[in-house]
Amino acid sequence: MASRAAPARGTRARARREPAKREPAACLPIARVCVEVPLAHLDRAFDYLVPAADDDAAQPGVRVKVRFAGQLVGGFLLERRESSEHGGKLAYLDRVISAERVLDPEVARLARAVADRYAGNLSDVLRLAVPPRHARVESQPVPPPTGAAPGDAAPGDAAPGDAAPGDAPGDDAAPGWTDYPAGPAFLRALRDGKPARAVWTAAPAEDWPARIAEAAVATVRAGRGVIVVVADARDLARVDRALARRLGDGRHVALNAAAGPAERYRRFLSASRHRVPVVAGTRAAMFAPVARLGLVVIWDDGDDLHAEPRAPYPHAREVLLTRAQLADAAALVAGFGRTGEAQLLLETGWAQPITAAREALRARSPRIVPTGDDPQRSRDPGAVSARLPSQAWQAARDALKEDTPVLVQVPRRGYVPSVACAQCRTPARCPHCSGPLGLAGARDLPVCHWCGRAAAAYACPACGGRRLRASVTGARRTAEELGRAFSGVPVRTSGRDEVLDVVPGAASLIVCTPGAEPVAAGGYGAVLLLDTWALLTRSDLRAAEEALRRWLNASALARPGGRVVVVADGSLAPVQALLRWDPGWFAARELAERRELGFPPAARMASVTGRPEAVGELLAAARLPDGVEVLGPVPADDGQERMLLRSARSRAAELAHTLHEAAAVRSARKAALPVRIQVDPADLF
Repeated sequence: MASRAAPARGTRARARREPAKREPAACLPIARVCVEVPLAHLDRAFDYLVPAADDDAAQPGVRVKVRFAGQLVGGFLLERRESSEHGGKLAYLDRVISAERVLDPEVARLARAVADRYAGNLSDVLRLAVPPRHARVESQPVPPPTGAAPGDAAPGDAAPGDAAPGDAPGDDAAPGWTDYPAGPAFLRALRDGKPARAVWTAAPAEDWPARIAEAAVATVRAGRGVIVVVADARDLARVDRALARRLGDGRHVALNAAAGPAERYRRFLSASRHRVPVVAGTRAAMFAPVARLGLVVIWDDGDDLHAEPRAPYPHAREVLLTRAQLADAAALVAGFGRTGEAQLLLETGWAQPITAAREALRARSPRIVPTGDDPQRSRDPGAVSARLPSQAWQAARDALKEDTPVLVQVPRRGYVPSVACAQCRTPARCPHCSGPLGLAGARDLPVCHWCGRAAAAYACPACGGRRLRASVTGARRTAEELGRAFSGVPVRTSGRDEVLDVVPGAASLIVCTPGAEPVAAGGYGAVLLLDTWALLTRSDLRAAEEALRRWLNASALARPGGRVVVVADGSLAPVQALLRWDPGWFAARELAERRELGFPPAARMASVTGRPEAVGELLAAARLPDGVEVLGPVPADDGQERMLLRSARSRAAELAHTLHEAAAVRSARKAALPVRIQVDPADLF
């Protein structure tokens, strides 16, 4: 037998080093890829060749690996093309990470629009829109959603939208919406598949998760999908239960980071494979992939949890409204209060109001009274300075006698962070460094929080008074005080350490911070709003709006005919809006004042934060549109400064584009000092 000659050693080594020759795909060989590189001057799609071996897997929406600037980086395949505008040689896709199409085309268009609106990069928005991959979860068959009937089609068998049939469970009757004159018409528009857009101001004691679920049922009956975004996990749990009751099992998923990365990705796959027509969740659900989107809902859009803290810092409300516009879908901005942005939607005609009829409002409302008006002062002279006036104490005692719980809202959770003059309430400041004074030691001496010096001989610079009182007493101290005042009554706190979800309808005192109010079975017999001035006097553009929103959310938990006592002067505009349960009037008033002053949302603002030299460099490179005002600088943290840019709403897109171009110039020059650009910053003033 003839022996086969062995190849030379060098030949074998060359064979190992030479890569296998690849051929481009026969059809649509060009892949446009968004590369995960957070540099503004690289914020565009790049063209790569699709290997013939990956032709089937390399579909729009999949994750890929590519060679970029000598490194192997990840990215998303956006689209396939027949040709490229690039005149040079194209590199091949290194590999397709997974054939799972996690980036929906509609979400990709939305992400580009959001990046442009907020002067950000597409890769940053996609990082927010698509959760990290879990290969183990992706390789497993996604089980049917909870309660889905056995024998449902496998995940890969369903075409987009197959999970949104028009025969959704539940009937057409939605009696809860009949208390709102425009409510039934809104539901009819949803059932007809029309892009109805509304701002819903919920009435007191409203079961708002049930109303949202009824709107979702009407939309699903039209064969379209729904996205519901709420602020926190407690609200999501209530919406989740309401959707399960109205839609039936297996018709929706709840996206929440608390579920854990693997479970959250499993639920995301149920949505991206269009197994369910309805997705509810917290802030990240604004990018949820839903087939044939027909309705977007955001509840309590004034909550600061809706503002994304990561670049490019989008707000859930604006993302959902942009998505409704792009998808020609209906939109519902809902809450017990009304923000200036929601009022602007009404005044521009983009949305229509849904408010309760006055008869229904009177039947549902609790009795709301202030403690600082003139009649109350004549009956209780100490009501002006007392933290718990006799009227509030009496309301709590009567509610406890009726075996109903009492809700007490206080602005903070601790004890006594600062003090003020007992006569005129002027905040007490240190005579040495002007820092805030607090009470410390066994004798409760005023001590400065900044320099630590005692101010035993303090005298108020406004009225000369020498008596000090607690400026803000937190929830824990309040609970101790109420426990002594109402001996034998259970006292529970709800705040950062432990947030209660539901409490029994029996006699008890529930002391909570704003936003941590639990729901009581049957409603609260009395709601006490203490230290209200602490919310009203914050140095924030939205202080009054935020205070009213917090009060309305707490007062809405009272049972019809219950008592709400707000420890504030009844002549204040937010208090007047609370007494009449008319947040629309207050929102219109606020918007008119902001329009006169040129504040958002009547005008658009952007902020540039960084080291002074870096901020100056960016503004020098930016060709700002005509009419843009530069305000500042304002000191920021860690030696940084902040510049504010104000423009008319009609020039907002141009301003965002200009800022992004300036950031691209700095990144191309490899500037060492970072600069943070925020359009419509949530922490303005």
